[in-house]
Amino acid sequence: MVKEKWFRIGIGIIMAFLIIFLGTKVSFIFTPLVIIIQTLLPPIVISGILYYLLRPIVNLLEKKMPRTLAIIIVFVGIAGVMTAAVFIIGPELQRQYNLFMKNLPAYSKYIQEWVLSMMDKDWFQRFQENEYLSVEKITTYLQNNANSMLQDAGMKIASTVGFVANILMILVLVPFVLFFILKDGRQAPTFLLKILPKKHQNEGINILKDMDEALSAYIQGQLIVSFCVGLTAYIGYLIIGLDYALVLGFVAMITNVIPFIGPWIGTFPAVIVGLLDSPFHALLVVIVVVVVQQLDSNITSPLVMGKKLNIHPLTIIFVLLVAGKFGGLLGLIFAVPVYALLKVIVTHLYRYVKLD
Repeated sequence: MVKEKWFRIGIGIIMAFLIIFLGTKVSFIFTPLVIIIQTLLPPIVISGILYYLLRPIVNLLEKKMPRTLAIIIVFVGIAGVMTAAVFIIGPELQRQYNLFMKNLPAYSKYIQEWVLSMMDKDWFQRFQENEYLSVEKITTYLQNNANSMLQDAGMKIASTVGFVANILMILVLVPFVLFFILKDGRQAPTFLLKILPKKHQNEGINILKDMDEALSAYIQGQLIVSFCVGLTAYIGYLIIGLDYALVLGFVAMITNVIPFIGPWIGTFPAVIVGLLDSPFHALLVVIVVVVVQQLDSNITSPLVMGKKLNIHPLTIIFVLLVAGKFGGLLGLIFAVPVYALLKVIVTHLYRYVKLD
């Protein structure tokens, strides 16, 4: 029985859980490791995403010149594009910001009038009559806890300053990390395979190759699709004359990175801006979003993404539900690629165990 495959698998699982349990009893030993991972992970992840975006260009240029020179040319090109974007898009962003500041009093007045109209409704009056949910109770609670709220606000401001400092540090580190990943990234699989016994190296090569293809397909495809969605949304908002079209198009592009629910999250600010103008304008916004999503679902995504990840849509929905519960926004963003990698690893390991 000891030599049975299922018995060895069971012992391995028990040992893994035992190691995890013992690790929780000496968590102070792992605290420095957790801090190191939290510090290094963001620039590594961002550099990894940029690596998959820029690798095809670097590989193409490498056919004509040394790889280091190709990387430098790509970096210079990116700097040029970003500079041009600042000069081209910057004035429009400034105009939209000035327009927002000019309309801010009108927006505040509109919201105030809406709140006052809600207070005249019967259901709001019944809400006030509730012993625990009345406006007076809420106001008293806010007054009694004002000091603690101010202290919390101060702590949040301090954490925000620390967050900004971390962002600046990441922006400084990413170009250096990205340069060396582009330059020496092809040597990483060779280094990882040395850890494995020789008889398992062929399987390791297949796993790394499939992981690389899955990540490349998802990252490149998802960012291209998100850019197309943001561009078409911006054009649609311009057609219907929506204020802050550039900013709202950019929001649509960013939120589209989250599968399924991301596009609707990006729709909400545009609908609010349209609603501040008129209900009809908000309806036009919804129509634009529906058209953009139809173009994405039937043209852009099939052409760019295809079925390279081979993941059923229902599976993606379940993965997002679980990831959102445990990881919040970051969980939603990284859920699908992490699932794709785990699927590759588990599939290969299952095949290996079955053939062993």
